[in-house]
Amino acid sequence: MAKVIILSGAGISAESGISTFRDSGGLWENHKIEDVCMLGCLEKNRVATLNFYDSRRVELKDKEPNHAHKVIANLKEKYKDKIAVITQNVDDMFEKAGCVDVLHLHGFLKEVKCESCENIVDISYEKQLDNFKVCPKCDNFLRPNIVFFGEMAPKYQDMFMEFNDCEVLVVIGTSGAVINTDMFLNPDIKLSILNNIEPSDYLMEELYTKVLHKEATKAIDEIAFDIEEFLRNGK
Repeated sequence: MAKVIILSGAGISAESGISTFRDSGGLWENHKIEDVCMLGCLEKNRVATLNFYDSRRVELKDKEPNHAHKVIANLKEKYKDKIAVITQNVDDMFEKAGCVDVLHLHGFLKEVKCESCENIVDISYEKQLDNFKVCPKCDNFLRPNIVFFGEMAPKYQDMFMEFNDCEVLVVIGTSGAVINTDMFLNPDIKLSILNNIEPSDYLMEELYTKVLHKEATKAIDEIAFDIEEFLRNGK
């Protein structure tokens, strides 16, 4: 397991032009969240839900990773077994930056999966409604490989396993509304860095070793320095 965990949320991809999940009024790209992101939305609004994620997927094609994604990808390449990159985001910005073994907690937009056998199909930036309606293995319906609110998130188990040996926690661009990272700050964590543009009501900033209120692209070089300093010197 990795000594350093970098856990990111929507804030890290916002600078790449990717909409954050929650905008004012509970809307995401003018959609009500409960209509396209909640358990049961496929049964109630199947076509609208698939169209929504088709649009998000197609938009990804022209988006580019920003400086923060690239620095993290370089760190992961340099310290393969010592750093775990975990994200709540469903975009592919880390992968475009060259990062490997990214743990996507809430799914991956470029994938669809079978509602029956759970076969996963990589459809790149294509629209599911065009050519990927049924599973090539069992002929049952495919759905976006996204964890909707109210559904189980199986990758959380992998995340908790990573924390068994974690000594450094870096949190970037997440309010803590979905995953409250305060809970990970046990005595084994020797260094913790929180980077958000502004304080969040969900997180207790005084618990963290360092708090950086700035965009991820402006904070990442300092964060990378601190990570490498710790990996070299253990402090």
